[in-house]
Amino acid sequence: MKTPRILALAAFTAFTAISAPLLAQGDMKEQLTIPLSDPGKPGTLKVHLVTGSIRVTGYSGNQVVIDASTKQPEKAEKPKEMDGMKRISKNGSLDVSATEENNVVNVSSKLFNTKMELVIKVPMKFALNVGTINDGDILIENVDGVLEITNVNGDIRLTNVSGSAVANTVNGLLKANFKTLDPKSPMAFSTLNGNVDVTLPATAKFDIKAKSDRGDIYSDFDVDVDKSVPQATRTAKDGMYKVSIEDWVKGKVNGGGSEIMMKNMNGNIYVRKAK
Repeated sequence: MKTPRILALAAFTAFTAISAPLLAQGDMKEQLTIPLSDPGKPGTLKVHLVTGSIRVTGYSGNQVVIDASTKQPEKAEKPKEMDGMKRISKNGSLDVSATEENNVVNVSSKLFNTKMELVIKVPMKFALNVGTINDGDILIENVDGVLEITNVNGDIRLTNVSGSAVANTVNGLLKANFKTLDPKSPMAFSTLNGNVDVTLPATAKFDIKAKSDRGDIYSDFDVDVDKSVPQATRTAKDGMYKVSIEDWVKGKVNGGGSEIMMKNMNGNIYVRKAK
């Protein structure tokens, strides 16, 4: 089980060492194919970036294929202090590492200030733990599994996925389209600045719990809304008393089931029925 991991790392190191000097002055691209220890079973992909975009697509193959690229920033104005001097330092790099063990593929990069784009193909039955922080969106499509997706400054889009998802971004749109759901798994979708837009199968059975501080909530499902009075929470500390009311919209769809939570601060929430 350790052989595929070692081969994958060796292949990537060799490619990087050969290709990086040739591409140092422009965009840099590399591809890495990672075999799984047990191709007949589902796997897990874990990938996190500081700067850049991630796209993960499910396909009919049994390996993980990673296309990594960096785009060089536009040339900055030359400093006046150079005064006829020539720049001899190289501009740009490509740093990605990947390991595989027991069908778990970990992808990471040590680049912080360079924008990277990862386009990854995985077998359709795959769990994902994917995140980025700056200057990039996350797109997941045609994957069936447990999805844990996080972003900070960018969108999250889940297209034609199945299973369950927990997705959170801070500044960006959160949009998801499910083919089928895992009826036993709760899900959660949240953002601070942007809309939450989720499309679910028409026959899906779930409990909805939704809240938007500065927006509205819309649904074309027939929601049996809980009309009970919101519960007040009372706390006391150092002689100060606080009363707060969490004004969530709660209800059942198609008789109810596992909870789906949707929350944002600045934006609307859309719960759509697939056509």
